[in-house]
Amino acid sequence: MNCRPNCGACCIAPSISSPIPGMPNGKPAGVPCIQLDQDFRCKIFGQPDRPKVCSEFQAAEYVCGSHRDEAVATLNDMEATTAPIFIIKDPT
Repeated sequence: MNCRPNCGACCIAPSISSPIPGMPNGKPAGVPCIQLDQDFRCKIFGQPDRPKVCSEFQAAEYVCGSHRDEAVATLNDMEATTAPIFIIKDPT
């Protein structure tokens, strides 16, 4: 599957912990990547400084669905499911 034009869901919904040019600490979930242009395309696509996690992501129907809103919802669910859980121990 090829990326859908004007989507960018994979560059907005998930958190990215590795450095991105212009975002040395990565990016939190829900924040558009600084490398995402106005047409929702990656400005560093195919470049060596693109994060490995981004380069390895492949558009797939089970993630991208049939439209952008579906992709955002699926990626938001994946992000929530895989987010670390912090447990605060009772000091007593």
